[in-house]
Amino acid sequence: MLSSIFCSCDSQLKDLNLTGVLPAEFGELTNLRILDLTHNYINGSIPTSFAKLPLVSLSLLGNRISGVPPEIGDISSLEWLVLEDNLLGGQLPESFGNLSNLKGLILSGNNFTDAIPKTFGNLKNLSDFRIDGSRISGKIPDFVGNWINLTRLDMQGTDMEGPIPSSISQLTNLEELRISDLKGSSIGFPNLKDLKKLKYLELRNCLITSSIPAYIGELPELKRLDLSFNNISGRIPDEIGALQLDFMFLNNNSLSGKVPEWVLNKKKNLDISYNNFSGSPTLSCEDESFVNMVSSHSSLGDNSWCLKKGLPCPRKPQNYELFINCGGPRITFMGKEYEEDSNRGGFSQFSSSSDKWAYSSTGVFNGNQDTRYLAESSGSLNVTGPEFYRTARLSPLSLKYYGLCLRKGSYKVKLYFAEIIFSDDQTFSSLGRRIFDVSIQGNLVLKDFNIMDDAKVAGNGTIKEFDVSVEDSTLEIHLYWAGKGTTAIPYLSVYGPLISAISVEANFDVSRGLSAGAIAGIVLGSCVLLVLALAALRMKGYLGGKDLDNNELRGLDLQTGHFTLRQIKAATSNFDPANKIGEGGFGPVYKGELSDGALIAVKQLSSKSKQGSREFVTEIGMISALLHPNLVRLYGCCIEGNQLLLIYEYMENNSLARALFGREEHRLHLDWPMRKKICLGIARGLAYLHEESRLKIVHRDIKATNVLLDKDLNAKISDFGLAKLDEEENTHISTRIAGTIGYMAPEYAMRGYLTDKADVYSFGVVALEIVSGKSNTSYRPKDEFVFLLDWVIYLVVYTSYFLLIYLVYHD
Repeated sequence: MLSSIFCSCDSQLKDLNLTGVLPAEFGELTNLRILDLTHNYINGSIPTSFAKLPLVSLSLLGNRISGVPPEIGDISSLEWLVLEDNLLGGQLPESFGNLSNLKGLILSGNNFTDAIPKTFGNLKNLSDFRIDGSRISGKIPDFVGNWINLTRLDMQGTDMEGPIPSSISQLTNLEELRISDLKGSSIGFPNLKDLKKLKYLELRNCLITSSIPAYIGELPELKRLDLSFNNISGRIPDEIGALQLDFMFLNNNSLSGKVPEWVLNKKKNLDISYNNFSGSPTLSCEDESFVNMVSSHSSLGDNSWCLKKGLPCPRKPQNYELFINCGGPRITFMGKEYEEDSNRGGFSQFSSSSDKWAYSSTGVFNGNQDTRYLAESSGSLNVTGPEFYRTARLSPLSLKYYGLCLRKGSYKVKLYFAEIIFSDDQTFSSLGRRIFDVSIQGNLVLKDFNIMDDAKVAGNGTIKEFDVSVEDSTLEIHLYWAGKGTTAIPYLSVYGPLISAISVEANFDVSRGLSAGAIAGIVLGSCVLLVLALAALRMKGYLGGKDLDNNELRGLDLQTGHFTLRQIKAATSNFDPANKIGEGGFGPVYKGELSDGALIAVKQLSSKSKQGSREFVTEIGMISALLHPNLVRLYGCCIEGNQLLLIYEYMENNSLARALFGREEHRLHLDWPMRKKICLGIARGLAYLHEESRLKIVHRDIKATNVLLDKDLNAKISDFGLAKLDEEENTHISTRIAGTIGYMAPEYAMRGYLTDKADVYSFGVVALEIVSGKSNTSYRPKDEFVFLLDWVIYLVVYTSYFLLIYLVYHD
């Protein structure tokens, strides 16, 4: 009876940062079946005495093991051998082929060389084989077809060559297939038609040149498809649209045709950037969606600038410097302001919150989809150097930064790196190796770059400088993970490019092209403006004067709420320039988000504004008494010290002026029914002001910039700072002239004769702008007509007003 009693002793040896070498005495533990020393700091070779053990599982993941004796191949009972993320090198032991019961052989993150031994073809019970990030060379062996029980095959970032052998089609139990960065010549798409259990298919940068086979849409279990960085041509098969994909990465190929509607409508993470599509998709790459489409179109309709190849500048390039705190807040260093880059990122995202730069990120962290795309140093890590080394942006695969609208010329590009995830002590978390490539303007400038090797220790900053030529207004900096380095230190899914900051400065004289007289004039004018600005600020109480007088406000019966300055600062990130969405006569306008998630627009009284506290009072007094679907709703105000703020509902589509005449990427494609809807909305708003409200009001400044559009393109009149009460006993008001030239009625502009018909005249001008798509105030010296109205009169008198509509469609 006693012979059937066993003693089970379970000692946890994982994550203890054990040091030294593996004791040879372990070989005397004749009943030891499972040995897990994951995440320690053990070095040296595995003792030959281990060959005597009846081991079923041996895991040494995340140590400093540098040698494996061939005798390990004698452990016939071994089912799992995990040597991932160590310092092993040289040829793979042929004796591993003797482990006939082996189910899992995990060798990623080492420095193995030469080809995979032929003896490995004997491992017919293998279900999991991984060799990512090693310098294994030669062709992918045909004997992988012998591994018929295989469910996972990872061969990313090796030196192996294609093609992918046809025998892989025999692996009908395969659920995860990851092969990347193959060397050699181009190959066709492998035959995977019978692999019906595939969930993850990643064939990235494998030199594939054929089209995507339709049978991919017949793999019912497929959740992730990554065919990025190949030269795949043709169209995206419609059959793929039937799959329940969580992720699809088809970026950096040569796909053509129109983007299928199912791609645009998928509520999953898709990346089709850097292809050769045609047509005008219903989404823009700037829309907040799950689809990254930057630089995806070669044949263009009226597509936004970021869909076009090379991201061309939609205006004359004026920028000559750029400073980004990647993954962190706005800071100042060496007299330069580094812009904030704290967007949380995502699996497939293009972000262009600044007029100077944008970024594109692609990829999902294998094994941990919750991994963040922003990094921040821990308190225990000693970070040296500028503040921007404490934060970073990272990506599992591809991260591109773009300098936009740069002048033509030579630039000094500085890339700042600091490893802030690995530790700087003698623990397993210091053993990580982050390896990636860096290209600028398509030229490889850093190959297999390792931040820790360059900076010598975690937390230390290192700078890489390059002289770069910009010819077509756009600078592209590309960081790419080619499957190398460790992936599970200090925890799962730590790999891929990481960058702390970027600076770009011109190597040329930025004043080039201006005459000495022009430069002198600019300097003199700036000095005069500075003096005037200081005087105005003092008069308004901003520079040592009195606070703005609130007495006028106290007498108003306001139908609005009150906000504290702290609330508004929190909502707008302290009036962050990145949140600025416009500039009116009153002052700048910021987008904000309240603590409950509600979006707001905040008007801030500018000391430089031509309007002041009186107009502030007017605006609150007028609009607080008004409530109509075609008037912008006032939520409340904030009056603290020198701060005068109005809080409005947020209008998703900004102003009518931007929709019609803004930068190309901001313009909206308005069909005739939509234009009619906008005209009717403005008319209804004016009818309410003039006839339906208990207060009869003349707006005095109806123009396209003062008409805002909500998410459904409903028009709403805004900016009541110049509004006047229209007293019924008077046929008209004689008043000082205020408004915008080109929109004012003649009797008002010349004699100050004001009635509600002045608004009607202004509305007529705006209606002409809506119909024609032309601005009334964009006069150019070469134009025959000063205002849009002159041109329309000419068309009506000498041709036909139908020509106006014709020209809209053929401009």
